[in-house]
Amino acid sequence: MEITHLNPESMHSSPAFSQGVLVSGPHSTLYVGGQNGRNPDGSVVEGGLGPQTVRALENVLTVLAEAGADQTNVVSMTITLAGGADANEGFAASAEVWGRHRTTVQVNQVAALANPEFLVEVSAVAVLPA
Repeated sequence: MEITHLNPESMHSSPAFSQGVLVSGPHSTLYVGGQNGRNPDGSVVEGGLGPQTVRALENVLTVLAEAGADQTNVVSMTITLAGGADANEGFAASAEVWGRHRTTVQVNQVAALANPEFLVEVSAVAVLPA
């Protein structure tokens, strides 16, 4: 399996994401459902968007690890922010958990998530060698 990040020179370059990701060869696909800032005991992380983003990404990494994968296998992420939250706070907090791995990212903003305490939800698609 080969994962190639596509960043055409004719487009703007971002240090945070790739413009496209091409996956070639035999592989399995893992879809990580929307993860929130919820601790293992079910409580919601306090402290705002930054700490909730860290916990949501840690939850994504936990699901990836269960499949024998890590963030380098992620080819696409969707980040949904609630209530007009500033994405920059979430991106800054995520660096400590996610590192500098690039992927494709879609950021959405909604009025609220399923639980009014949730400020962020992160879902991901990962590919693993078959």
